[in-house]
Amino acid sequence: MTTVPMLEQRLSALPTTAISDVTGGHTNVDASIKPLADHFKIAGRVLTVRLPDGENGAVLEAISKAEKGDIIAIDAKGNNNRAVAGDFVMQLAQGVGVQGFVVDGVIRDLAAARAIDFPIFSIGTTVAAGNKNGGGVVGRAISLGGVAVQSGDYIIGDIDGVVIVPQSDVEWVIQAAEEKVTKDQAREQQALHNGEQSIRAYLAKVLK
Repeated sequence: MTTVPMLEQRLSALPTTAISDVTGGHTNVDASIKPLADHFKIAGRVLTVRLPDGENGAVLEAISKAEKGDIIAIDAKGNNNRAVAGDFVMQLAQGVGVQGFVVDGVIRDLAAARAIDFPIFSIGTTVAAGNKNGGGVVGRAISLGGVAVQSGDYIIGDIDGVVIVPQSDVEWVIQAAEEKVTKDQAREQQALHNGEQSIRAYLAKVLK
């Protein structure tokens, strides 16, 4: 079996579009969850957090339990009024090796996230802090942008969006996505190598 670091390296080299294609799009996170900077890219294991409406206290617990390279996936039920994290929490997470946050909710201090280059994927931002009255849980099953996620699954995110890969599927998904990328590159070379002539030849072939 391939080691976890090697799996994550291979995932990181793949576009989310290829992974979506080979999984049939069934684990694509809702498109409202976007990277808050175009260059943000993540690929790694998930640690889940489920939050009551408007809360964020359990995010600190998740940071304390995270392993280096983990991605914290936060089910905030789409709340867009109160942030699950701000710049201080992001720096805590980055400091212990968390790779990034994927949030079905909002964050604040966007300029700081970009300044420290900490990848955030969320439905947006707010100025309001979250509450810390308790009730959140870490490591339980969550829904993230309409997709069921367990701790130990894999998340891949880039400018096109976010895809979940169940832990049990990750090896075959990587293999299939790598093969698709190779096939797509060969198709592009065939169709585009000679400008209009090769494009018309390609179109004639696929349309006949």
